[in-house]
Amino acid sequence: MESHWEPLGPNLKVLVSPNHSFNTDTLLLAHFSMPAAGQRCADLGTGCGTIPLLWCGRGCPRQVLALELQQEGVGLAKRSAEENGFSQTLQVIQGDLREYKALLPHQGLDLMACNPPYFPGGWGAKGKHPERAAARHEETMTLEDLCQAARFSLTFGGRLCFCLPVERLAEAAALCRGTGLEPKRLRLVQLREDRPPYLFLMECRRGGKPGLAGEPTLLLRQEDGNWSREMREIYGDYQEGTKKNPAAKTAEKPSC
Repeated sequence: MESHWEPLGPNLKVLVSPNHSFNTDTLLLAHFSMPAAGQRCADLGTGCGTIPLLWCGRGCPRQVLALELQQEGVGLAKRSAEENGFSQTLQVIQGDLREYKALLPHQGLDLMACNPPYFPGGWGAKGKHPERAAARHEETMTLEDLCQAARFSLTFGGRLCFCLPVERLAEAAALCRGTGLEPKRLRLVQLREDRPPYLFLMECRRGGKPGLAGEPTLLLRQEDGNWSREMREIYGDYQEGTKKNPAAKTAEKPSC
């Protein structure tokens, strides 16, 4: 199957492929980490570039850096940046996060986001596709690598936002804190009311004071199986295929 365009809104779309696409977790992280106007941002392991595109389409960042290791993802993200008219704001580069000192500005970013590999190298089956395995398992990037890159690149008070399975919450909080990235916001995500949370979204601040604020759990679906009201708001004007959710609010590009 070849690459194809997926809509993110009436005037926003992303080029995806079988190996580089996006899911609900991607949209949740983009919403959770939305930059303030004028901020300098980076998305690490950007894949096809969905998070930077949503930042540019729904926010007013001054500059966005999208870092991706795999050449196919870089090509997709670059084409999407050009197609959506974001080439002046969004820079897509190919590189290995572990070489962050050569790729990222030193203490030059206000915000960093990452949807990192969910499983350590020894967890679970890796499957037949190396591109997907790299996105799910810590083969080319570990959580510690991410923390080291964030400590190097974020300004004092700069934010690191990421998501991981709930099973890794204690590990992530301890590792971030030990790297000088204080956990400040936490939100759990669960599919339905009768299911336990499966995902957490966390924001850490470089040099932040102790004190973690827990936010209400995000419920994805109602009892009838439809998206919850908040999920419809988060999805905004995203269209799944060609069928638009009539209950969704339309997100307009802000005046920067």
